[in-house]
Amino acid sequence: MLGIDTRDPAAGPRLLIGVLAVLLLWPGIRLAELDLSVLVHPDSTQSMGTFVQSFWPPARDSDFLSLLLKATLQTLAIATAGMSLALLLAVPASLLASRALSFSMVDRGRLGALGQCLRWPARMLLILLRSVPEIVWALLFVRAVGLGPTAGVLAIAITYAGMLGKVYAEIFESVDQRPRQALMQAGAGRLAAFFYGVLPGAIAELTSYTVYRWECAVRASVVMGFVGAGGLGQQIDLSMRMFAGAEVASMLLTFLVLVLLADQLSRLLRKRLA
Repeated sequence: MLGIDTRDPAAGPRLLIGVLAVLLLWPGIRLAELDLSVLVHPDSTQSMGTFVQSFWPPARDSDFLSLLLKATLQTLAIATAGMSLALLLAVPASLLASRALSFSMVDRGRLGALGQCLRWPARMLLILLRSVPEIVWALLFVRAVGLGPTAGVLAIAITYAGMLGKVYAEIFESVDQRPRQALMQAGAGRLAAFFYGVLPGAIAELTSYTVYRWECAVRASVVMGFVGAGGLGQQIDLSMRMFAGAEVASMLLTFLVLVLLADQLSRLLRKRLA
């Protein structure tokens, strides 16, 4: 036992990686001008303490609860409508962008070349759609169509079409390809190969990711409310400007409940489709 070397042989590399991580992180912290000392500054702590104290008890009068219900339903409507429009573009674009459903996998001739010509523009379109954050699209649409939920719906539809299309295409490529290959080599079309060779193995993951993205759309619709896109975000912005902490607390609790319900919905659907 005395002659056994108990030193960790990976300690040196781990230490080196840790030092390199700190050296790479430090310039980023400097560029971000991160200063945590401001959190303990007397003026900051007094201001935050006063505002947080106003959170309790949460607002619960009937007039405010009626306004809160309307804003919550509007937030859900923005997220759902935006996701629905995004799916209309994401599904066909993902079929074109996915190499798993390309004729080039079974035909190196004219059909294969045609599949590649269609695949790259579809991928570039998906990159373009998701490269601009939804908050930027919301700002643009607020200028174009005015204040209100329409700007939020269009912003979510554009950005999430790119996100959904990219991930859907990757999911299609990650499932077992043997059923799809057999169908396409037997002369089946892309849609038949998709419905019978790819979709059964991908449906659980597709559903889980779609519900997760809907949850993200709910959060995004709240954020976009701060630029005038309606919903809970716009009401939170108004309440914070009036220093109505009790109203902000009620809306934050409502938002927490929405996220928890979305998480439970995702779990339920995964169990049903497993």
